[in-house]
Amino acid sequence: MKQYPIKIIVNGKSREISVTADETLLDTLRSKLDVFEVKNGCEQGDCGACTVLIEGIAVNSCLTLAIQADGKEVTTVKGIGTDENPHPLQESFHKYGASQCGFCTPGMITSAKALLDENPNPSLNEIKNGISGNFCRCTGYTKIFDAIESVTNENQS
Repeated sequence: MKQYPIKIIVNGKSREISVTADETLLDTLRSKLDVFEVKNGCEQGDCGACTVLIEGIAVNSCLTLAIQADGKEVTTVKGIGTDENPHPLQESFHKYGASQCGFCTPGMITSAKALLDENPNPSLNEIKNGISGNFCRCTGYTKIFDAIESVTNENQS
């Protein structure tokens, strides 16, 4: 199958690779770039475990062709914060026990980051809507809502 060269910036690091026309960003990130924090959940855009930011917009990487990310900044949960300097959302998810098994957490935090970048002080309903594409089977969402809401309350201080 024909390969197309692309250049993407993943978490601030420029990468040049070749992809096929039908290759998803999820497959490229995991199989060619060893970006395993992006989870492969459903491959149908239903669960949100593969959510990444492309130029600051939350997308399901399983539904996005890798070639669509050519020349663009792709941010995963690891690009949002570091172990030494975690993002307030990452700290809040830990503090409120919103991670549980952790499988949905990278996509959940990434979606929450996109929401807060667009609306730093969302209402609870806006938070629910903002992460509505991300499924969690462990928490019942209350801890997740609390974690995100606590970051919005910090923004208001």
